Amino acid sequence: MATTEVERRRGQLAALSIAVVVVVVGVPLWWRTTETYRAWLPVSQILELAKLQLHLSADVEVVFARGTVTPEQQKKFPLTQTQDEEHPVDEETALRYRYETRYRTATVMEEDALNKPTAAEADLSLHTLSESPCGSLVVYVIPESSSLLPEDVNVYVGQRRTALLRGDAQMRAGKTLEQLLAQVQPGIKRVLQVMSFNHADITAALSDRVRFNPGSKESIADSMRAFKSSPGYEITFSLLNPDPKSHRLHWDIEGAVQTFIQPLLKKLSPVSNFSIDSQTLYYAMLGVNPRFDTGLSAFTLNADSLAHVINPVEARLGSNAASSNPVLNFLLYVPDAHHSPLLIQDHKKQEAPSNAFHSPRWGGIMVYNVDSFYGPEPEFPVDIDINMAKVMGVFLAQLRLLLGVQSSTPPPGFLIAPCSRTGLADWELDRLMWSRSVENVATATTTITSLAQLLDQIGNIVINDNIAQQVSSAVTSLQLAVAELEAGNLGFALQYSKEAILASEKAFFDPSLLHLLYFPDDQKFAIYIPLFLPMCVPILLSLLKILSELRQKYKEKQAKKD
Repeated sequence: MATTEVERRRGQLAALSIAVVVVVVGVPLWWRTTETYRAWLPVSQILELAKLQLHLSADVEVVFARGTVTPEQQKKFPLTQTQDEEHPVDEETALRYRYETRYRTATVMEEDALNKPTAAEADLSLHTLSESPCGSLVVYVIPESSSLLPEDVNVYVGQRRTALLRGDAQMRAGKTLEQLLAQVQPGIKRVLQVMSFNHADITAALSDRVRFNPGSKESIADSMRAFKSSPGYEITFSLLNPDPKSHRLHWDIEGAVQTFIQPLLKKLSPVSNFSIDSQTLYYAMLGVNPRFDTGLSAFTLNADSLAHVINPVEARLGSNAASSNPVLNFLLYVPDAHHSPLLIQDHKKQEAPSNAFHSPRWGGIMVYNVDSFYGPEPEFPVDIDINMAKVMGVFLAQLRLLLGVQSSTPPPGFLIAPCSRTGLADWELDRLMWSRSVENVATATTTITSLAQLLDQIGNIVINDNIAQQVSSAVTSLQLAVAELEAGNLGFALQYSKEAILASEKAFFDPSLLHLLYFPDDQKFAIYIPLFLPMCVPILLSLLKILSELRQKYKEKQAKKD
């Protein structure tokens, strides 16, 4: 009887010891070794960035030339004014524009520059005197009698960051300084709409974050034409020779790129990196049969058939698998002798002046007719030297459109200086940098917010230290970019926004985030039940038996007391 009691007592102690070891040691050890590692993320800062409040500041300097202000008004210069504009976009996005305008009179050297014979010479002379920082503007108010501007022109926009504004003859007469500035303000505002950021450009840059309802088909086309902002672009020039037996084509693409394209890309280097390659494709057809127009004595491609030209050609172009950057394709097509000359017509059945067209976010195609090289009795193949200046002029204009350089029609009374050798004015670069900075900030904010929501909803995704580092880097760069935009430091804002979008996309597309993404709870139970159930059932039954015996003893004691 005593031996049986000792054995039963020993069994109870063994069951309790095993249960204690499992609960105190086994369960914490299992929990620790099987938990999902999740590094710390700055969630509160990400939520603050999700409510995008962008402040854009631009510095404007208004310089009054001799003859536009009275001596009494000159005594009150220099003067600074600040103008703010609020533009709520939606519940989580708001825009605020600030223009810091400084008014002063022209110096002696500036007066000498404004006495040049032409506005272009004056613009160059003013640029040599002082170079305006990126994102700023200088507007020179000149007398109405000045010969710098033609009679029907009120504003001259130069190649730099300078504009000439014709003043009114009645500006000085009996005007206080406040009245003078109020009279000049509308003209300055029109100059800012052309040379600096405007609300239409900024809202177009937010198109991925906010859905807008454009008012016309033209505005929809403008918003979809340009490529999205990217750290780099691949530019490919292709020469399509469908009939090598008829043509022996020679094109100096390397020299043409150095002469026409590289100056533009060098100026665009703060925005993105570019790489260029070229190729020649033989027996490459357009895939669309042109129609012969007896009235024009030429083959034609109408606007409706142009959409069917790209797909057959694109299959021959190849792709750069080593790069994830967008590709801009520029194709020069030389028709074969049986379909030459080949003309492109627009929707109004009018001949396209450049004989070329472009496809939004893809590239451009130019048809280069060579029937004039044949002569009365040609001997095939005909050697043809392609006029690269003519070709690159077309491709350069298409490249500007595809990269987002705005070339809208200037307002009435505006004269815009033609593009220089670089193909891009300084103020055009500033407008592009404003748009790209805002677009990068909006894209990076959306990416990092989506990543934070994904990691919060799916708790079994591993968050490694390198992902947390990339997220923190993106958040820091975003905060710096927003601060620099508010301070008006456009160059730094663009640089920080590029760093933010690179870090956010690197974190979002990290392969380690997919390791446990498709590991549901039912699979966990299928793994752990065969392991823990055989061990836990005897322990639980022993514990239940011990509790039953303790309860029985307690009842017996109570019965004895009673």
